[in-house]
Amino acid sequence: MPNIIHVSDLSEEGVSVFSRLTEAQLRNRLEPEKGIFIAESPKVIDLALNEGYEPVSLLMEPKHIEGQGKEIIERCGDIPVYTAERSVLAQLAGFELTRGVLCAMRRPILPSPEEICKNARRIAVLEDIMDSTNIGAIFRSAAALNIDAVLITPSCCDPLCRRAVRVSMGTILQVPWTRIGNIPADWTKNGTDKLRAMGFKTAAMALSDNSVSIDDPVLKSEERLAIVLGAEGDGLSKETIAKCDYTVKIPMSHGVDSLNVAAAGAVAFWELRVR
Repeated sequence: MPNIIHVSDLSEEGVSVFSRLTEAQLRNRLEPEKGIFIAESPKVIDLALNEGYEPVSLLMEPKHIEGQGKEIIERCGDIPVYTAERSVLAQLAGFELTRGVLCAMRRPILPSPEEICKNARRIAVLEDIMDSTNIGAIFRSAAALNIDAVLITPSCCDPLCRRAVRVSMGTILQVPWTRIGNIPADWTKNGTDKLRAMGFKTAAMALSDNSVSIDDPVLKSEERLAIVLGAEGDGLSKETIAKCDYTVKIPMSHGVDSLNVAAAGAVAFWELRVR
């Protein structure tokens, strides 16, 4: 039997995970095994359950208990199902984008880069990308264009923040990912060496006169390739570019100097895919 709890105020105990906790509090960095993230909309929640994520509690409009939330409730066992009228839930930022159903889920324990890249041939490495929209869009492209894994540096935006998960349409829950390094210096000093030790050639996506075009046959012939994308605005650090095996550019026209990092990632993933 579902454990349905009616609430009239978002400050009530049990609902704070959806309404009052910050992203940092949800991550619970001191005890990451107890961390939570929020999956929004029946489609994304269903996808997360399919991928083995553990649900903690649900929040939905009453009409969804026997509607589009019914199957989700059945799949989630006896966890609390909080329900409130739309006028109450409308106080939640972005509620209109949730399709009326939210699920708090356990964060997974992240594997090592070596573990998720063991059989990978094409991976993406995201250096210091802070915008959650870009993170979500990159993961969506990675899923669609058959990137085997994504590694993020310690200064990147959290891929499981609500906006990134939403923009990715839940694909962040499908593509294997983890952090490469625990502190920024780990990536700066040892990141490319770690990738090389795993058998990858590294391709820094950067505008440079000393670069090869993205359609260069040499790139496509690499057995294992890590596509390295840099932060909004400044792009990749000079240190990273210098340490990578290739510097790769996407030829521009009409005086355009570069693409948004998410757009550049999509182009690179397609062009450098395994044939």
